[in-house]
This record gives sequence, C-alpha cells and structure tokens, in this order.
Amino acid sequence: MLKGLLFISPWIVGFSFFVLYPTIYSFVISFFRYSGIQPPVWLGWQNYIRLFTDPLVGMSVQNTLFYAALAVPIGLIISILLALAMHREVKEVSLYRTALYLPSIIPVFALSFIFIVLINPQYGLVNSLLGRFGVPQMDYLSDPTGAKVVMVVMAQLGAGNAALIFLAGLNGIPKTLYEAARIDGSSHLGCFLRITLPLLSPAILFNLITGVSGGLQVFQQAYIMTAGGPANGTLFYMYYLYRNAFSYAQLGYACALAVMLFLFGLVLALLLYWFSQRFVNYDAS
Repeated sequence: MLKGLLFISPWIVGFSFFVLYPTIYSFVISFFRYSGIQPPVWLGWQNYIRLFTDPLVGMSVQNTLFYAALAVPIGLIISILLALAMHREVKEVSLYRTALYLPSIIPVFALSFIFIVLINPQYGLVNSLLGRFGVPQMDYLSDPTGAKVVMVVMAQLGAGNAALIFLAGLNGIPKTLYEAARIDGSSHLGCFLRITLPLLSPAILFNLITGVSGGLQVFQQAYIMTAGGPANGTLFYMYYLYRNAFSYAQLGYACALAVMLFLFGLVLALLLYWFSQRFVNYDAS
C-alpha cells in the first residue's frame, strides 16, 4: 500500500494543492466581503442572498442554459456522424480522420477571431455566400440571440474530440451482431437504432456529461467576441463570475457564484447518472 501511495503521490499533491485547497478556500471566502487586497470582512449568507436577487445572475443563467441546450445535443449528433464517417473501411480513412479531428485542436482564442472575420457584415464569407441566395447582410454579433447562435455553431468545431471517443466505442462493437441482424433482414437504419446506439450509450453518457460541464463553463467566446454584449446577450454565468472577481474586485461574491455553479453541476451530473440507468447498456455480448 505504501508503494502504491508513493507512485500516486504526484497526483495526490497536485489534486490537494490545485483542486481540493482552492475549492475549500473558495467556499470559505464566499461568506466574506473580500477584494483580494484588504482583509476579508465576514458577511455570513449575504453573498448568497444577493446571488438569488441579482437580476444579472438570472440573465447569465438564462444565456448559459440557452447555449448549453443547443450546443450539447447538436454536438453529440455531429460527433456521432463524424465517428461513423471515421469508421468507414476505406483506404483513405486515416486522412479523413485527421481532417475531421484537426478543427478540434484549434484554440478557442484563435477560433473566435476567425469567426469574427467570417461573419463580418461587410466582407465576411458567410454573408457573401448567403447574399448569393438573396439573404440580406446581417451583423450577427450585434443581436443577442444571433451572437449566442454563432457561439453554438463555433462550438461544433470541437466535435472531433467526442468523435474519437465514439469511434473507440464503434470499434468495440462486435461485427457479428451486424451480420446476424442483416441475416434477419434488418436495414442499415435498423442496425444503427437497435445495435449501434444502444452499445454506444456509455460513450454517449460520458460525452453528455463532459459536454454539459463545458457548456455551463462557456467563457472565452463571450470574452473575446462580444465582451458579454450586446445587451448582455452573451453574459454567460462564468463571464459574470469573472467580472465580479477581476473587474469589480468582489472575490467573495464571485466565490459564492462559483460554489453555486459547482453544486448545480454536481446535482446535474448525479441526475444524469441516475437517468442513465434506463438507457446505458454496458453489455456488448
């Protein structure tokens, strides 16, 4: 046992100093008024009371849930389609896999600037292509809903990561199941619905949880592309947390926001695990 603890000691040290301690410290500071410079002042539950009465918190929650409700399911569908394309038995499959995965390794910082150019209302490629079909030019980032939709579309370029996990799941499905189904007269769609999807359910659950976690923490796109605007249309929860911590020097209130996000994410993950018992199939035999 001692040797085992010695081997995992780097992880224990890293987890203790960079995850466990900051989490506990944030929870403690959430009960104080703290600017990071002056000594903390005890407030009790006032930060949490303020959180439930702050209209910007409600707006940021709505924006975040709107983004997650679109980006996560669309991302799962696109990831499964990419995985099916990567799973094709063709000679050039390695090139296809590389090409489909490459967009997911582009940093969000760079993607944000690329999309700003692509959707520019004057010379952007998107407006130029849509203009050929009679669609009028539009500044998508000046519309609260349009800006969120742009960020949802941009998130799909990271579908390659989830597609690799789905590809591993596809490789683990026995081919004999498909052969037996075709002998019984099942179509390709029937095989997909009755064999592929049920046996991909563990990978779907994993990508669903990681996708929801990432959707609730969306930040960089709003910070770079719109700075939370227009009209707070992209004021996501994490961006509002960032503002309170680093723009307004209200670290105590920001920690209260972080604690609530942690608790909400934890409850949501537990609900997903509980619900997954109805559809996740771990038996591929």
